[in-house]
Amino acid sequence: MKRRSAIALGISGAVAAGGGGLLAHGWAEAKLDTFGRIDFDTPLAIPPLAESTVDSSGVRIFDLEIQGGQTRFKDGPATDTWGFNRSYLGPTIRAERGESIAFAIGNSLDEATSVHWHGMHLPAVMDGGPHQAVAPGETWTPQWTVNQQAATLWYHPHPHGQTAEHVYRGLAGMFIIDDDASEAVPLPKTYGVDDVPVIVQDRKFDGDNQFDHSSSVLAQLGVTGDDLIVNGTMGAYFEVTTELVRLRLLNGSGARLYHFGFADDRPFSLIGTDGGLLPEAWETNRLLLSPGERAEIVVAFTPGETVELRSYPAEHGGALGRFDGFEDRLDLLQFRAADSLTGGTSIPAAMGSEPDLGSADVVEERSFSLGGDKINGEPMDMDRIDFGVREGTVEVWNVVNDNGYLHNFHVHDVQFQVLTIDGEAPPPHLRGWKDTVLLIPESEYRLALRFSEYTDPNMPYMFHCHFLMHEDAGMMGQFVVLREGEEVGGVPEAVAAHDHH
Repeated sequence: MKRRSAIALGISGAVAAGGGGLLAHGWAEAKLDTFGRIDFDTPLAIPPLAESTVDSSGVRIFDLEIQGGQTRFKDGPATDTWGFNRSYLGPTIRAERGESIAFAIGNSLDEATSVHWHGMHLPAVMDGGPHQAVAPGETWTPQWTVNQQAATLWYHPHPHGQTAEHVYRGLAGMFIIDDDASEAVPLPKTYGVDDVPVIVQDRKFDGDNQFDHSSSVLAQLGVTGDDLIVNGTMGAYFEVTTELVRLRLLNGSGARLYHFGFADDRPFSLIGTDGGLLPEAWETNRLLLSPGERAEIVVAFTPGETVELRSYPAEHGGALGRFDGFEDRLDLLQFRAADSLTGGTSIPAAMGSEPDLGSADVVEERSFSLGGDKINGEPMDMDRIDFGVREGTVEVWNVVNDNGYLHNFHVHDVQFQVLTIDGEAPPPHLRGWKDTVLLIPESEYRLALRFSEYTDPNMPYMFHCHFLMHEDAGMMGQFVVLREGEEVGGVPEAVAAHDHH
């Protein structure tokens, strides 16, 4: 920390003094500005909805094949990539609350990986974390009953120590849950028309158009690329045919923040966060999402207009923030409205459920300090279960980022309520159900979590930073959910890892 602070002060001092040479050049080159410089010449790819079959018992089955391939993002050679059922990214999985679903997930790669259902409430053995690795040539067959409200989730690999690399190569996809309540409201809901997935990622390319996994020695969060990709498309535009469009935003990057807004600063309505629809919409013109976070927004268009979705500079980052992209100005996606637009949808006054844990009986309070690639001073150990929680209870977790660099906090299996930040009510965009939250350095976040339904003394869920380089370096821990009277067990030898990071 002292060394990094000294570097930061040295850079700031050199730049302030007008210092020339490589240091000043590197400082200047670290800021990226693509406003008005992108040729939006490619239609936005819409990930296809995953096909499925229903067996004799009524279980809906999806087939996913993890595979390598090549994808042409730009002129020149194609890029070596990974994907699900395709060369890059995966199909959008869509399921309804209450239905039983199953997967047959084959691995055609030459190395093991896993598939984690980010934001999903499900048994730990089906969670797809580092303990559920799928070896080359093997097939993983998780199955569970969907039991949570309508929401925009996603799926991605979670192999211990290699998550950043596997996601960077292209393994990710959106997972949408529907329910009766969400179907009943008049929100836009025609997939790919007025209900649009927007998976935003950044990538670096080398001279041969291959992914460059390197990062600046001064970057603290991981790889931040200078090319922006939406749904696997560079320079994408979307043809708008309706007055209102619902965008399901996913920060699918491993290290970059996105501060979403439109080029003309038009307002939009935030209608949903990680865990589902908000009780009522919140109007804004900026929305900050850290890696892994999702948001649903509704934006209005007028006939014949063109406007860009952008990422604006973020206020966080400190002296070295420029090297992690905090000052970047990025054009992401262009919208082109037709000369005539269809109506018929609206934003209702009441939508989703309001988080209700603020007045719940709290059985346990825990503290978590993130810093130095550790949580509470401990690096991740695949064979160590850090603690157990009781099924049917509510806990409050006090989480602090104490090392001066950005982190965020993701918890598997549950959607939590942000009670307070430094003793104050959270801002409107954090008042819905969340599973990932950005941690501003030195601020205390009080999170309320309810653990329900699934117990297992031996198979843990994860909690970790979702800046993927930090997670891979060890900023992760494990917990189990226990029945009354049950005690923490031990990770079964069949899934315990022995190459600790």
